[in-house]
Amino acid sequence: MSRRSPPPSPPPQRFANPQSLSDWLEPRLPSDSFAAWGVKPGTKNVHNLWLELSDGETSITDSTPPVRAVSVVTVRVIGKNGNILVEGRQELSDGSVRERFRPLSEKMKPDETPEEAVFRAVKEELGSIFSGEDDVVQRVKILPGSYSRRVEEKNSMSYPGLPARYALHSVDATVRGLPEEDFCTEENECDGETVEETRAAGKAVTVKRHHWKWVSPGSVRA
Repeated sequence: MSRRSPPPSPPPQRFANPQSLSDWLEPRLPSDSFAAWGVKPGTKNVHNLWLELSDGETSITDSTPPVRAVSVVTVRVIGKNGNILVEGRQELSDGSVRERFRPLSEKMKPDETPEEAVFRAVKEELGSIFSGEDDVVQRVKILPGSYSRRVEEKNSMSYPGLPARYALHSVDATVRGLPEEDFCTEENECDGETVEETRAAGKAVTVKRHHWKWVSPGSVRA
């Protein structure tokens, strides 16, 4: 599990801004699907995809349609009674709600190990439940022997019409101090590293609030 995830292949060209990416995508995707990006509830827009590419979280193939490739870490957080923590739904910045019912998950950064991604995912998505400057990493224990990896290909719910290839890294873990009842957390936001990234972040559809609940292991989606 300590092996670093190979970085995504670089995009077929460098996209200077979201508009250049949009111009490249438009002739390669079904027009009705592309038009739904950021309009259909629960979807993201081209600013989101451009930020993913700029951050190295995603690569995209030069094909018709293109294929979005991304590495994701999934953390099955196990509670005291053996139940699994799932994200029931997300409140988005455009006012829509996206149903999830999935364990904690996060896109991996370039050269990031699964362990590093687990700690970052817990800190970013669950960290607001802990008060003060608490070191969230100290609360996380990854269960030995729980790591697995698989590749899954499916149509993206976030970007209609854009097929996706996911390298899924999964672990079981415990997180000390989580509420035993349903709870919600605020998304930790950060500014872009460049002016263009900051502008794109302001126009992207972002998660404002996560709603979590404990469910029986048998009810969790694979």
